[in-house]
Amino acid sequence: MPSESGAISRDEVAHLARLARLAVTETELDTFAGQLDVILGSVARVGEVAAEDIPPTSHAVPLENVFRPDELRPGLSQEQALSGAPAAEDGRFRVPRILGEEA
Repeated sequence: MPSESGAISRDEVAHLARLARLAVTETELDTFAGQLDVILGSVARVGEVAAEDIPPTSHAVPLENVFRPDELRPGLSQEQALSGAPAAEDGRFRVPRILGEEA
């Protein structure tokens, strides 16, 4: 993406802004060009450090699955579930209507 001189140009920033459908001012073009240069330089340095003997990772520490086995367990009956409800009707929780009538 950067031009042959290595620095990202104002035209390239303007092109990126158009692709992202962002409206940027002339001052912002200069600011963003400098910021993108720093970002691209940092990414390039990380690429230089990555050696073949270092495997790629997605996390800094190893992850372990902590899910419990999926086992069937008894649950509440309908009466037990509704016993603490402020209002119940026809075996269901009664709640205030929040939507209007459907057409």
